[in-house]
Amino acid sequence: MLSTADALATLLGAAVQIGGTETLSTLDATNRVLAADVVSPVDVPPMNTSAMDGYAVRVAELSQGDRRLAISQRIPAGHAPQPLAEGTAARIFTGATVPPGADAIVMQEQTEAAGDEVTILHTPKAGEWITQQGADIRKGATILPAGTRLTPQALGLAASVGCATLEVVRRVKVAVFFTGDELTMPGEPLKPGAIYNSNRFTLTGLLHKLGCDVTDYGIVPDKLDATRQTLREAAQGHDLILTCGGVSVGEEDHVKPAVDAEGRLSMWQIAMKPGKPLAFGAIRRAGASGTAGSTGTSGAVAASSETFFIGLPGNPVSTFVTFLLFVRPFLLRLAGVRTVTPRALSLRADFTQQKGDRRNEFLRARVNAAGGLDLFPNQSSAVLTSTVWGDGLIDNPPNHAISAGETVRFIPFSELLN
Repeated sequence: MLSTADALATLLGAAVQIGGTETLSTLDATNRVLAADVVSPVDVPPMNTSAMDGYAVRVAELSQGDRRLAISQRIPAGHAPQPLAEGTAARIFTGATVPPGADAIVMQEQTEAAGDEVTILHTPKAGEWITQQGADIRKGATILPAGTRLTPQALGLAASVGCATLEVVRRVKVAVFFTGDELTMPGEPLKPGAIYNSNRFTLTGLLHKLGCDVTDYGIVPDKLDATRQTLREAAQGHDLILTCGGVSVGEEDHVKPAVDAEGRLSMWQIAMKPGKPLAFGAIRRAGASGTAGSTGTSGAVAASSETFFIGLPGNPVSTFVTFLLFVRPFLLRLAGVRTVTPRALSLRADFTQQKGDRRNEFLRARVNAAGGLDLFPNQSSAVLTSTVWGDGLIDNPPNHAISAGETVRFIPFSELLN
């Protein structure tokens, strides 16, 4: 079995950024991935502005002892000022353009205004409360590099330099299906021996959260021919085929032999708990040639020889954890995101686990009021409750027992679900 690090390296090493872009309104580009650098065409701010409500003055005049000045103009934000007349002050508001000739702002709390005059009670330094032109962004600076996943604040940054539209990578196209004759959809009668298909809801939700274009083939019967047929159909027009269940070695586990027949497996079984039977490979595209996942400039999936394949285990926690640790970074890398490693925290374990597992464990835990970690009492891969109760995963090395008070590596779900 591969280590989790080696398995992730295998996946990311194979992930080639898809081609095809589209231009979107900046307002509609949340969570999309930039296809081209955003270079600022302007300075931000584009002029010297006041950082306070107050009065624009000349420092040298105040140093000469003349503290009572005529108010020569009033400058709200968005209005062009006149040059500051000698021996006067200009009433100015936050964000307004500093008038030529002024070299400091005195905030209004340090003044006394009476009629058309103001008394300055504070001697400022040159530049005080003035935000200089280009203090945030210089014209020609790259403010967002290609490969950036666009957060709301990134959209605000793009808008601050006047970008009404952004060129983004097209959505990754994912086909997903689920194997198991025991699976039943919510709302249908639950027959003896059947279970509800929770994984369908978990996986499609995770895929949509990542901005993928999802084709859901539903539940496929536990038959080799049916599995092969669905793989062949899903290989057309998709960048990735994602399956759930049927990747183990039982007589009713048909995904692995179906992939061997319709394509190739590059990886199978990972030394982790939960989630050992994770498979990675590719499915041949009928009558096509080229590079897996390649596209034309229009954004439509072009003919290529293969479509990537990832097969996840069927237990619900295993499905959830392997998606977060392996499928998520793989999809982000296909979309062109450069940094796909989640940030981990070093936190105190407020529990004891007397025996480690021979595999790399990912334990469901949550942060308590004291800033330490509590462990969910049942770490079975079938207990989906733990994924809702928990705040994240403890990355516990193989054969490592955990003592209360020990510092452990904790990956928050907030890092894995974005």
